[in-house]
Amino acid sequence: MNFTRWSARLPGTQRRAQARTGSSSNAFPSEGGSVPAARAERRTAGEAADTDDVGDDDETPQIPAVDELPVREVLDRIPALVALVHGPEHRLAYVNDAYAEAFGVRPLGEPAREALPELEEIGLLSLLDQVLRSSKPRTVLSRKVPSGRSYTFTCTPVDISATPEGGGVLIFAADVTDQAVAADRLRASERELRETAVTLQRSLLPQDLEEPDDLRVAAVYHPGGTEAAVGGDWYDVITLGGGRTALVIGDVMGRGVRAAAVMGQLRTAVRAYARLDLPPHEVLQLLDGLATEIDANQIATCAYAVHDPNEGRLVYASAGHLPILVRDDSGTVLRAEEPIGPPLGTGGWMHASGSIPLGPGSTAVLYTDGLVERRDKDLDEGIAALEEALAGATGTPQVICDRLVRSAGMTADHDDDVAVLVLQHPSRTGSDGELFRNAALELLGGVEAAPRARAFASGVLTSWRFPMDLHDLGVLAASELVANSLQHGTPPMRLRLRRTDRRLIVEVTDGDDHLPRRRRAEPADEAGRGIAIVATIASNWGSRRTPGGGKSVWCEFALPRVT
Repeated sequence: MNFTRWSARLPGTQRRAQARTGSSSNAFPSEGGSVPAARAERRTAGEAADTDDVGDDDETPQIPAVDELPVREVLDRIPALVALVHGPEHRLAYVNDAYAEAFGVRPLGEPAREALPELEEIGLLSLLDQVLRSSKPRTVLSRKVPSGRSYTFTCTPVDISATPEGGGVLIFAADVTDQAVAADRLRASERELRETAVTLQRSLLPQDLEEPDDLRVAAVYHPGGTEAAVGGDWYDVITLGGGRTALVIGDVMGRGVRAAAVMGQLRTAVRAYARLDLPPHEVLQLLDGLATEIDANQIATCAYAVHDPNEGRLVYASAGHLPILVRDDSGTVLRAEEPIGPPLGTGGWMHASGSIPLGPGSTAVLYTDGLVERRDKDLDEGIAALEEALAGATGTPQVICDRLVRSAGMTADHDDDVAVLVLQHPSRTGSDGELFRNAALELLGGVEAAPRARAFASGVLTSWRFPMDLHDLGVLAASELVANSLQHGTPPMRLRLRRTDRRLIVEVTDGDDHLPRRRRAEPADEAGRGIAIVATIASNWGSRRTPGGGKSVWCEFALPRVT
């Protein structure tokens, strides 16, 4: 690079040159290994001829050529830091006044390692070697020097043929301290915004998962990206009573606080709808209408599933969500693909429920797309990889969660949120199996079924070694529920008693789908007191419609904790 041509780009050069057209000052000191003055190029013959054509009376001002500018004086006055080194040891040939003011006076002729220690501290000496070898300029953005200020350094090769050691490097440093400080503040603000958004989203997720009697559950959530725009992934576990459990996972499309807020509203609505003990597809139908009311432009996917230990199946409905995966006790992984409806918020679609086996020894996984979706892979490939990882994952639900996340190759810069919910239906054996028992009686005939039901309940509770007070309450609840079913229900009828390590469940099913409700009976009424009695003596009670028609009415009694 011709050093004098480079000087033409310096700020204010032409303005100052017009006042110094006769100056011929030297560019650099002539002693101590300095660089000789820049040489002006001669005008061509054509340019001279053009000049001769101009008359003596032409008053057009003469603009000096770039080569006539006093380069040394220009470099001394510019606010940027300028230094010139030459040779393989980068011996210092020149520093301008701004450089000396920033770092102090520097000895000319000394190698840069001794003369410019500040460059070594910021790792710039190796860059000088690269520039000298390649003859190509290099730039390093915003390096902080020991004084605390930040500079952008540009190192440009310079042709110094007059020196014995040949080429050199011009170091030009622009002060970018203000920009660096502003960038640091911006990054700090973005971190605070992200922390706020993540805190908001985490506060909307369940802080502690409910613990069903028959299932073991665990969940993990990983916010994606490094920006404040977190997503709307969510999950939940809801105990419905009667031993049944609802499991939910969803993903609000888009990112940011708005998505997290919509997620929080949908999660709250799911919990409210779940308390109605509706079939999964009816819950999604209600959510679909609510999502449209919340924000017509916000679309969400959701999978809602219900586990009933008596049936050994997972009944589910999906609104555009990824399929649930289930690994059975033999290690085979099943994919619950159908039926899948459109996402929530689209409207005009009738959702449907499906089912998949989930017996003792099985493990199910619900997840959002951040776990399996990658830009460079097909979605089906990601789901297939998750199936393979699930087939080989063993241990507790929390261990399986962590293994699935690791197998997906999650990194710190992953740009999508990930939510994973794992549930296990453990096999109960030995002493643990004694705490989980079932007994059922088909209620045949008419009113004579009531005394048979009381005798059956008394015998079962006695064999389960319940204390007398709990035994009597259980028999009374069974008697009232059976009597209510005989009076208001239709065959087939069944009484089921179930115990877990935490509660006794009494359930009666029949073929009529009219759900009972608790009401205040007048003194003259001969009916209407059965459900009120059950609700008074039991810890919890409820009713629901069963698939294919009919209803189930149940109540629970909490068992004393074994210490």
